[in-house]
Amino acid sequence: MLILRRILALVVKEFLLILKDKKSRFIVIGPPLIQFIVFGYAATYDLENVRYAILDESRSTLSRQLLNGIDGTGIFRLTGDLVSQDQIAAFIDSEKARLVIHIGADFEERLRQAETTSIQVIADGRNPNVALIALGYVNTIVQQFNQDLVQQGLATSGSPKLQLVDRAWFNGNLQSRWFIVSALGGIISMVVVMILTSLSVAREREFGTFDQLLVAPFTPAEILLGKSLPGMTFGLLNALIFSAAAVLWFHVPFRGTVVALVVALLCFIMTQVGIGLLISSLSMTMQQGLLGAFIFIMPAVILSGFATPIENMPHWLQQANMLNPVRYIIIALRSIFLQGADLAMVWPHLWPLLLMAAITLPLAAWLFRARSI
Repeated sequence: MLILRRILALVVKEFLLILKDKKSRFIVIGPPLIQFIVFGYAATYDLENVRYAILDESRSTLSRQLLNGIDGTGIFRLTGDLVSQDQIAAFIDSEKARLVIHIGADFEERLRQAETTSIQVIADGRNPNVALIALGYVNTIVQQFNQDLVQQGLATSGSPKLQLVDRAWFNGNLQSRWFIVSALGGIISMVVVMILTSLSVAREREFGTFDQLLVAPFTPAEILLGKSLPGMTFGLLNALIFSAAAVLWFHVPFRGTVVALVVALLCFIMTQVGIGLLISSLSMTMQQGLLGAFIFIMPAVILSGFATPIENMPHWLQQANMLNPVRYIIIALRSIFLQGADLAMVWPHLWPLLLMAAITLPLAAWLFRARSI
């Protein structure tokens, strides 16, 4: 009972420090809210107003029919009608157009003679996601154009012979917002937990209260436990609130179980607390603590598979990424939301988090004790 009272006193102290400090209150409320709104609306792979230019050397009825199909989608925005191939490089280099569609002079003649012809689409590869998706849209338009040729009697029903049948599981409409928002709770909770815990011990050193804490009747483990619980509380609350907002506001389906969601978030937050306290134990000032948290957060998010597939990374980087806790919560959350996973299904992604927590938390306690001597 005495140990519980001491830990409770530390927890109350940490809550009061966070709630009384205007900057701490803003960190808990402001950035998570801003990030959720910005990511929820801005982080989407769906394209609008894709700039494109055309080089139509045919200037024929059929070439105009194809280009009308592109204009009619509402996705593309014409920014240039080129007259020579020399203009293509300038339009791509200056980003006046992300796509340049080149139609040859013999386009209609070959089609009316039932010969196979082609058009050239040049894409700006500096943004590969935009380029790939835009090329996918153009390919769909070309397929529709081929069907129109059959109806006009300019092609047979067996041409083209290749047919594409697709089906999307878990996200039938391929809405990228579901893909992004379903994982936002984990990302945002990580930011909150990392900032709060990385500053906890460093704050005591910078404010000059570290020595007072050491002479108090607390063990290092009790001190770290008292400092970790507020961060875990705020991190879990933020994650659960934004998970609910993902369903209610952004209409992301929640097909899994609440138990799996809470357990997954708790496992992840425990790991983040261990890493944050490890950074804080090594930091002498709050500035060092913030810098350490930033150094961890940026690569952890970039390598997590949140925006780009891990499978696209080099093999050695994929192996190193096994130590990244963010990758596991990203997979777990998307499985829970979109796939309908329960606790048993996400367990393979949770035990690595518990293993990391079992390493980082005792290491943080040892460093705290060693640096306090």
